[in-house]
Amino acid sequence: MNTLYRKLSIATVMILVASTVVGFIIANVVYYGSTKGKVDAQSAEVAEEIATTLAQYEETAYGKQYLQSVGEMGYQIQLMKGQEILSFGKPFTQQQVSEKALQQVENGEVYHGIEEFDGKYFLMAHFSNDVQNTIGIPVRYNGETYAMFVRQDNNVLFSDMHMMLWSFLVGIVFVSLLGVFLMTRKLLKPILQLTEATKAVTKANYNYPIHISRNDEIGELATSFQLMQQQLAHNIEARNAFISNVSHDFQSPLMNIQGYASLLQTETTIDGAEYAAIIEQEAKRLSILTKQLLLLTSLEQANRPVQRVEVALHTQLRTIIRNHLWRADEKNIELSYELEEVCVNGDEELLYIVFDNILDNALKYTQSGGDVTVRAYKKDGYAYVEVEDTGIGLTAEQQSQVFERFYRVDVARKKGGTGLGLAIAKEIVQQHEGTIMIVSTFGHGTTFQTQLPANEKISSSM
Repeated sequence: MNTLYRKLSIATVMILVASTVVGFIIANVVYYGSTKGKVDAQSAEVAEEIATTLAQYEETAYGKQYLQSVGEMGYQIQLMKGQEILSFGKPFTQQQVSEKALQQVENGEVYHGIEEFDGKYFLMAHFSNDVQNTIGIPVRYNGETYAMFVRQDNNVLFSDMHMMLWSFLVGIVFVSLLGVFLMTRKLLKPILQLTEATKAVTKANYNYPIHISRNDEIGELATSFQLMQQQLAHNIEARNAFISNVSHDFQSPLMNIQGYASLLQTETTIDGAEYAAIIEQEAKRLSILTKQLLLLTSLEQANRPVQRVEVALHTQLRTIIRNHLWRADEKNIELSYELEEVCVNGDEELLYIVFDNILDNALKYTQSGGDVTVRAYKKDGYAYVEVEDTGIGLTAEQQSQVFERFYRVDVARKKGGTGLGLAIAKEIVQQHEGTIMIVSTFGHGTTFQTQLPANEKISSSM
């Protein structure tokens, strides 16, 4: 398996190799473009000084001692005349020079061997211990003319400082590799944990422990993964509750329809109209539930496009309030409204469903003698619709779940609804780039506030 650890390790080594190669190429460019010529010129100056000083000792016996002293100071010197070779300092490994170079020096010219020397390994040729990699000039020694070839000893070039620098570079490379390997291992450890956690999630284990505490992107990933686990667990619980609720909500009216239909077939003395009315009521209940399920599914899957037109919310709200007045009178609830002229661009049919569901919910959970108030106003470019009741209110936990499908607080409060109304309302509002929020105090009432982008233009039909 080509693991991430192996990939990162190989990538690190490749980067180091590539960096070394690029650095070597750059060093060669600099050496051949600038340094090589300067070294050749400096060596030529040294050779000229040696030749000048040596000429002063031509009539004495100190010429040999002088050349030996220069050799001991870190220079390699080779005198050549025909087949005769005299070496001072460390001798060259390759002591033979080309006839052309020798003839050039004997003719009184300067041989620039450092400048002209081409080795096999480019920059490393500078350190070649070859007499051809030198400066050659004619000198007078013991009363005769010799070809003198001079260069600085490599031992001098490789000083203690150079060795320290090489050790420093090797140490950097070693520590870098070790650090990358350790960092990679530490980096991959939480990823491996997340991999195991992912495998556990695929097996429906949403409580797999993740012990990752980091203040970086991996820590954020771990936190997000844990939130995903919690959400998946919640979704599974919601799905099970959804199946249970759907089964119950469909089973109850179906059983009633089946039971009363059987009575109509077997009993000849009963009032068929009463049973038929019950069957019709249960059939309508099933129809409403089915339509709401289809509507919610189509909204979530974007199968129902939003038909945007200019909607006068104050006019629409008056219609909805008028349609619910009979329920308010029946429960002795004071239903009032404060409606400013507000328009939005939206789907009139869907927005009607939103506010009808919210008002229906407020009337359903407000006791006799209570109040329900509907308000509409515009503020800062948004249209606000508030439905406030003095009903039984909600706890903080109930408020966090009230927009979930089929959620109906508790058994005592299941007053014939499907539990889909608020879920549908939230989905519709979100598709209109709006928000819906709830403020409630348990035992004292609830306020639903809907915020939608307002339309600045006021319809002339108002």
